[in-house]
Amino acid sequence: MQPLSRGHWSPLLLGYMLDQDKVRDLLERGLEEQDAFLIDFQIAPGNLIQVTADTLSGISLEKITAISRAIEHNLDREEEDFELQVSSPGVGSPLKVAQQYEQNLGRDLKVSTLDGEKYKGELAEFDGQAIVLQWNVREPKEVGKGKVTVKKEVRLDLSDIKEAKVQVRFN
Repeated sequence: MQPLSRGHWSPLLLGYMLDQDKVRDLLERGLEEQDAFLIDFQIAPGNLIQVTADTLSGISLEKITAISRAIEHNLDREEEDFELQVSSPGVGSPLKVAQQYEQNLGRDLKVSTLDGEKYKGELAEFDGQAIVLQWNVREPKEVGKGKVTVKKEVRLDLSDIKEAKVQVRFN
């Protein structure tokens, strides 16, 4: 018997594997009922169902519980032994889906691009395909001594973003 390669598992070794399509259908119904969007979903070895969800206004514990129940109450633990974890994204978690950019308009982001560029600024615009970051920089005056504040901005396609994280402000 050959060892399993990393990242793959055998249903025979773990027992019955959950029907991923069935779980996804239950999840989608639960998300729709709570006006929420999916950030991440996976069924890990051992039938560990992991779901990360949010809403544009921020998800409440009640909505997380309702999404969890939409899945849990429609699976039979006698037939399908599983563990279920439904959560919201944590502070400082990378943005993964377009709705998170819409949700964070006006907040500061730290963005790394696929070509190695790094930006930090306010998320000023989001059109579904790209973001615009804005920030202020102090630059020398063209004439005379001293510095002047200049507003800079960059437009980045979502496909060019390696990682984007909301920067928490403490006033």
